Amino acid sequence: MKKKKKVIGDPIIINGRKLSLSKAIRAGDFIFLTGQIPFKDGAPMTSGSVEEQTEVVIKEIQKTLKEANCDLTDVVKAMVWLRERSDFAGFNEVYGRYFPNDPPARSAVISELLVDVRVEIEVVAYVGS
Repeated sequence: MKKKKKVIGDPIIINGRKLSLSKAIRAGDFIFLTGQIPFKDGAPMTSGSVEEQTEVVIKEIQKTLKEANCDLTDVVKAMVWLRERSDFAGFNEVYGRYFPNDPPARSAVISELLVDVRVEIEVVAYVGS
């Protein structure tokens, strides 16, 4: 019997427009979160340090994981996009506080992001049956 995927969370609506993506998807024993950028007052956070933006992003990831009945300890993979190479140390300091033990596998790249923010993080969590 084919297993179905399950959408986690409500549709994402920005400026009255429903985005063509899901907040998260459960597929089998895995939860795949959409890449998260920092939002403040419903808009992309285009100001603030990479440390501030990373805090906002990880807290939003925690909320989404909670909706999927899991938490940061279930994260097995993180993909990170940074706008500036010089932001890595600040990002890494904040990120490390949230993953102090058995951190997930991680990739990090420098990229011109689609929105004028400093960081985007996408995670995959393993939750078991």
